[in-house]
Amino acid sequence: MYEIDALDRKIIRQLRLNSRISNVDLGKEIGLSASACLRRIGLMEKAGIIKGYTAIVDVVGEEAIAVIIQITLERQTEEYLNRFEAAVRKYPEIRECFLMTGGSDYMLRVDVESAGAFERIHKEILSALPGVLRINSSFSIRNVLSTRENRLLAGGGAPTKRSTS
Repeated sequence: MYEIDALDRKIIRQLRLNSRISNVDLGKEIGLSASACLRRIGLMEKAGIIKGYTAIVDVVGEEAIAVIIQITLERQTEEYLNRFEAAVRKYPEIRECFLMTGGSDYMLRVDVESAGAFERIHKEILSALPGVLRINSSFSIRNVLSTRENRLLAGGGAPTKRSTS
């Protein structure tokens, strides 16, 4: 079992800000050689600590509205939870889905360009999900902690191509 240390945490922090940073630039940021960074990243990938890399895609533009949706199911049995989760995975419109404690069973996030676009998602997708008892939706005003803003504030600048050397 691979145990992460302080240098690994620094690598992870930098990769979270910019997963396309070159190993040379990553090494400069944390005080290691490019080859040492590559080796550590490889070990963390192999151990499953780093599960992959992703692109954050802004599919509806700068004016996107994040809608946070609380879902309450009719029952909280394993069968109901599994059916609901399997159904949610079929819809790319649902960007995030969290199993929750508290007043609702799930918290979902969708990004829309308008209330009309959300109405379509509500009618065609959310209302058709299996076992749903209640849907409660809230429209966001703005994202205070957006990834793009965090990267720029941290001095990460524009993403660069990830290098293997």
